[in-house]
Amino acid sequence: MKNWNEKLANDDLVVGILGLGYVGLPLAREFASANISTLGFDIDPKKVNVLNAGKSIIKNVPHDEVRQIVTSGRFSATSDMSRIQEVDAVLICVPTPLTENREPDMQFVIKSCETIAQYIQKGQLITLESTTYPGTSRDLMAPILEKSGLKAGKDFHLAYSPEREDPGNKHFTTRTIPKVVSGLTPTCTRIATQLYSKAIKTLVPVSSLEAAEATKIVENIYRCINIAMVNELKMVFDRMDIDVWEVIRAASTKPFGYSPFYPGPGLGGHCIPIDPFYLTWKARQYGMPTRFIELAGEINTNMPHYVIERTMDALNNQRKSLNGSKVLVLGLAYKPDIDDVRESPSLELIELLKAKGAKVDYNDPYIPQTHKQRDYNLGMKSKTLTDKMIASYDAVLIATNHSDYDYARIVKHAQLVVDTRNATADVKTGRKKIVKA
Repeated sequence: MKNWNEKLANDDLVVGILGLGYVGLPLAREFASANISTLGFDIDPKKVNVLNAGKSIIKNVPHDEVRQIVTSGRFSATSDMSRIQEVDAVLICVPTPLTENREPDMQFVIKSCETIAQYIQKGQLITLESTTYPGTSRDLMAPILEKSGLKAGKDFHLAYSPEREDPGNKHFTTRTIPKVVSGLTPTCTRIATQLYSKAIKTLVPVSSLEAAEATKIVENIYRCINIAMVNELKMVFDRMDIDVWEVIRAASTKPFGYSPFYPGPGLGGHCIPIDPFYLTWKARQYGMPTRFIELAGEINTNMPHYVIERTMDALNNQRKSLNGSKVLVLGLAYKPDIDDVRESPSLELIELLKAKGAKVDYNDPYIPQTHKQRDYNLGMKSKTLTDKMIASYDAVLIATNHSDYDYARIVKHAQLVVDTRNATADVKTGRKKIVKA
């Protein structure tokens, strides 16, 4: 304890971050920028080499920021897991996806803990940042780490602090987003809070690991259910010939009791499509149904199919069949102005279109080509947008409303525009070509 107090007081710490993706790299940037020595761990040597060369691997962290923390000597990356012995804290930032049966896939957390257990040192702090079900830190992580012969809460500190990254958000950064944290013991909580306070402006300690784990899930369930509600309203209002976007815009003028959520072609990102089902799985162990979560998941999962149906109907009105038609999908990322395709509905839209016999291309200014993922391997490259090229497609499907797109130009030259994001709301001419989906 004396060693921790001295290191915290003197900023004489080395923080290790395991996993240098959309969560780990922004966190590493904040610690290194706060003058804390930071060592990033990743199993991908190509990623490590790029980072050590002072270049970023994600749009959300610019190249110049990576170059700055590398040249300062406060950040470096490695694939050598034995160097875990050199750090005072290990912050685990690895994926927590779902299996095909929508059950938690904890393989990355388990492998991380098994690796750490080989090199863990007495007095180290081990923290999980990944979203998970209540009980993970205490019941899954602690026993694996204790195979080292050290005791959690006694020989090493164990904590949980869920990430709250929002790529593309211009109003909040990793540093300014309040951070929930809790530990296995009061001492674990205090040490974790003190450590994070070096890089994060506001800390929110809670009473238990399980409370912290549940907090993250509640945040994402809230969004999942509300998005499902407006997605369902979109389908209902389409039948009534009512513009759901106009309704939401009008409802948003109420200064109390209402928060706007917006429909889309499906859910994307690493949190909302996945995390609610972690609680569904855990609740079954207690004999409790989670009907809201499951219904919301059913509605949101169906949205890509609804978009395809609307596209088919729009083409049919032009005496065309989707089978054999050329379709251009605009936007591969799951949200505007980022390069993150995790769980993006655009991927499923492309596969559904192809399954219906359409000839599909895509354009995304941030994603020049697709890469093999857990469930998709499209093997496609982004097409360059020209007026002639846009006009050559039977339909242009707006899946992601990137601000880079000139929507007036797209509508002008397109034969048909299927808009899933209300991106063409301000386009004045050619509105008869636009179909909302």
